[in-house]
Amino acid sequence: MIQMAKPPTEESLRRIGKLVESYTNKSGTTTHPNPEVTESVVLGLASNLDNLKRPLCPCRFYPDKNEELKHRTWICPCDDMQIYKYCHCLLFVRIDGLPITEHLPADHEGRQAYGEVSDPTPTQGRALRDKAAEREAERKLRSS
Repeated sequence: MIQMAKPPTEESLRRIGKLVESYTNKSGTTTHPNPEVTESVVLGLASNLDNLKRPLCPCRFYPDKNEELKHRTWICPCDDMQIYKYCHCLLFVRIDGLPITEHLPADHEGRQAYGEVSDPTPTQGRALRDKAAEREAERKLRSS
């Protein structure tokens, strides 16, 4: 019998809700227009907050989640969001539900999947934009 994971705590859901609201305002993005997408990601983030004490991105596979936490790359809002304003989970998107790909390198999987999607609020977000070269080196070296 498969045992279902217990649902995240109300406290973690509240904290993730606050993080999402704050970050959408800061970055000039919105949550996905399909509430099921947003709810799924929020539940995953809150569950990881409960279990790992950090909101590790739930949309990726990690051979070792605790090891991944040491890198910080995929703690929400992840490096790709803070550098390129691109959300793999589709939690932080444009109002039409598309992820922003305008700032991604040409060979990034987001560009390959969605093409170039413009940033409607280019003066907001991307607090770590000056770390793009470091992120690209890491992206090519690490599989996660």
